[in-house]
Amino acid sequence: MGNVRNILQTKGHVVYSINPDSTVFEALEMLVDKNVGALTVVDTNGQFLGILSERDYARRVILKGRVSKETLIREIMTEHPITVTEDNTIEQCMELMTDKRIRHLPVVDAQQRLIGLISIGDVVKYIIDDQRDIITNLEHYITGGRS
Repeated sequence: MGNVRNILQTKGHVVYSINPDSTVFEALEMLVDKNVGALTVVDTNGQFLGILSERDYARRVILKGRVSKETLIREIMTEHPITVTEDNTIEQCMELMTDKRIRHLPVVDAQQRLIGLISIGDVVKYIIDDQRDIITNLEHYITGGRS
């Protein structure tokens, strides 16, 4: 099985980010617009500060009776989230996501700069595609390349 690098090669390195001084409402608009479940939080200097997920919103805004248009990202974001590198294996990512009950993993380089973001959906898609390739190769091997 592969590693995070393989997912990013297919998915790309596009990461949707928001400033910590933006409102939660602005983040929700971006989540809907980009059709994603989490945004990375990056300051004006490009420094990776944390992550904001739908779960953060549900637990720290809705359940606390806060107002989305008045609450800042910095007040509810997850600071210092668990991260991975391009060299982490898919198995390691699955284990982290399962053990920590998280759905998103920011990908950082050796200098801790943000270079990507993977979701549980990305991991599942990779596994399904990988298994499909293995099955196809086995079928070709068994049939001698005949369809």
